[in-house]
Amino acid sequence: MVGQSVAELGRALAARQVSAVELARHYLARIEQHRGLNAYLDVRPEITLAQAQAADARIARGEAGPLTGVPIAHKDIFVTRDFASTAGSRMLKGYMSPFDATVVERLAAAGMVTLGKLNCDEFAMGSSNDTSFYGNVLNPCDRTALPGGSSGVSAAAVAARIAPAASATDTGGSIREPAAFSGVTGIKPTYGRASRWGMIAFASSLDQAGIMTTSAEDAALIFNAMLGFDPRDSTSVDRPGEDYTRELDGDLEGLRIGVPGEFFGAGLAPEVEQAVRAALETYVKLGARLVDISLPNARLGIPVYYVIAPAECSSNLSRFDGVRYGHRARQYRDLTDMMKKTRAEGFGPEPKRRILIGTYVLSHGYYDAYYLKAQQVRRLIADEFQQAFRQCDVIAGPVTTGVAFDFGEKAADPVSMYLSDLYTIPGSLAGIPGMSIPCGFGAKGRPVGLQLMANYFEEAKLLGVAHRYQQSTDWHLRVPPGFE
Repeated sequence: MVGQSVAELGRALAARQVSAVELARHYLARIEQHRGLNAYLDVRPEITLAQAQAADARIARGEAGPLTGVPIAHKDIFVTRDFASTAGSRMLKGYMSPFDATVVERLAAAGMVTLGKLNCDEFAMGSSNDTSFYGNVLNPCDRTALPGGSSGVSAAAVAARIAPAASATDTGGSIREPAAFSGVTGIKPTYGRASRWGMIAFASSLDQAGIMTTSAEDAALIFNAMLGFDPRDSTSVDRPGEDYTRELDGDLEGLRIGVPGEFFGAGLAPEVEQAVRAALETYVKLGARLVDISLPNARLGIPVYYVIAPAECSSNLSRFDGVRYGHRARQYRDLTDMMKKTRAEGFGPEPKRRILIGTYVLSHGYYDAYYLKAQQVRRLIADEFQQAFRQCDVIAGPVTTGVAFDFGEKAADPVSMYLSDLYTIPGSLAGIPGMSIPCGFGAKGRPVGLQLMANYFEEAKLLGVAHRYQQSTDWHLRVPPGFE
């Protein structure tokens, strides 16, 4: 049962080979067995088993869908009524939301069973998963390494088989990077495809919900239930629903794969390049054609991102002031003193750093020089992707410059940590869909990911391209030692 995918578990449940309650108990036992990973912040077996019983009743009535009874864990950036929602921060310790995020709501409506809430970088800020107030998370592929951030625990949970799937969010690469570091499949859709309602905001023009699974097929099944227009979210795109599994078995003959020269320059670890090049050769054997493309402004992605994202975070996190909800300082002189002490106590170093940067770039005299200029360059990057897609159908390259880094390796040098998002940030700024799939191993036997990107609203194509690769390889089926 441990190695079974979402698709396989769904078929087993439909065939009555296993019940949802049995499945829930199996994963709850594994969660307890691997508590040392520090993956789950809130597990409530009574809630999980009640949801599983409801799923079994639904199956018995013949009302089940392909996801009914399949367990899932949620990143603690999505608010939930039945589990605490903390965003990995002291600021929201113990907070219970009065409603579910749309992503949670839709997957529950499809019959998925919630296992609990997963640890994450504080307010989704970080590329390492060592900024959470609740402690570091271990990478199951190598316990001396971090799983990447901010959705590293979602990736680690799937890799360790303590959840068959996990929700996640991507702002500058926070799905794709941890998926690469942990050897799982992670995908972010086009900006606006997934509702942001009930997702605790970091950078509103960049944040996007996605999913971590073992395979592209699983991601497609979950996207069928998860994505769609939400009138409660002003950034939600109103488009007809579609079947994201429809291109899974498509032919790759003649597919044009764009390979950006800028993604294979100085700084890329040789073993990562070797694994990515080998994956591209597999695609050639499957009938695809490699096309050299150029994304010259992609190098500007990091400075642009670290102006726009902190500016938006400064605005979004201003709501945490101790007045309405969340942490409040115990001792203070007046309202102003209460807010100052509350924010000083409630936020960790990384949110404070980004709030300060964001407040600075939005201040009088600097807005035009920094924030407005960054938005103009962002448009250039997006236009550049559109030019590239006139030459190719998908874009492929590395996810990160190296494999997962060790504990504390980037802690003293946050700029070095930010640079790990070099290849993922451009796609986030453009708002296009992107994903990471396992394609080998690098230094110290740590996983390497292949990044795939497609044009707006072409998630089905992207998933099909990934699925065909996974049909020809077994990297995504490798289970970390000790978690078999």
